[in-house]
Amino acid sequence: MLFSQRNGYKPVREVIQIESMDIELRNALWDALCLFYWDLHKKVHDDLDVLIVKIWHDYFKKTIDSIPEYWEYKYNEIRDYFFSCEWYEVYDFIEFIASNYDPSLIKRSSYYLYDSRSKINEVFKDFCNKILERENSGYRFVGEYITRITSEQEIEAIEKALNINGKYKSVNIHLDTALQLLTDKKKPDYRNSIKESIIAVESLCKIITNDDKATLGKALALIEKKYGLHPALKGAFEKLYGYSSDADGIRHALLDESKLGYEDALYFIISCSAFINYLLKKNSL
Repeated sequence: MLFSQRNGYKPVREVIQIESMDIELRNALWDALCLFYWDLHKKVHDDLDVLIVKIWHDYFKKTIDSIPEYWEYKYNEIRDYFFSCEWYEVYDFIEFIASNYDPSLIKRSSYYLYDSRSKINEVFKDFCNKILERENSGYRFVGEYITRITSEQEIEAIEKALNINGKYKSVNIHLDTALQLLTDKKKPDYRNSIKESIIAVESLCKIITNDDKATLGKALALIEKKYGLHPALKGAFEKLYGYSSDADGIRHALLDESKLGYEDALYFIISCSAFINYLLKKNSL
């Protein structure tokens, strides 16, 4: 993670790419288009003709007689657009391609790498989702459409919790570590990101109850008694805590689960941030 991210100079909404797109993400999505469409078909490109007409007529809203005659010029015009358009137009464009390319037009040739030619658009969307996860985009292909997976309210909850300081500095440190582990593009650590999110809640509870040795369960019981914490809310976070801690020397099954991913860790940091903000509000009343 870059210095600006580690030290809070880069907003969460930029670390988790919401309403923005860095050049690494844009490059990777262009590479996906090349791998699945342009590079595979530009040498035998009759099957792209229909798509090119759709791009000019339906997407660019240009006349079809303005389509360049040679593939190289078509390709360059599309590329120039892709790298100069707004971040949201990139998503518009890849969504349009995946919805408008007709795989039945692919010529049967040993040139193509796909055995399941009819599924090229589906494989493309899966490939894009891997890129979007790796580059910490707040968007995914869901069915035919690119959908936002992280709301503005969720981003605000994380940002607000990360801004706490003073006697709550330890909470900030654990939450910041959780975010670093989640958004590390080279080596994300989702399991330990989850643990750090929960430990941030535990740290806050210890501060509020003035008991450094209190377990989260004990601290939540004291907070429930003092502030009228709803039993269901208390129970929910006790269960979440169980996911990241040892009980009688036995590791909870969740943290042994090999399929923990970005969405799991994102859910935990959002949930824990919201709960931290809630407890701080309660403690200030």
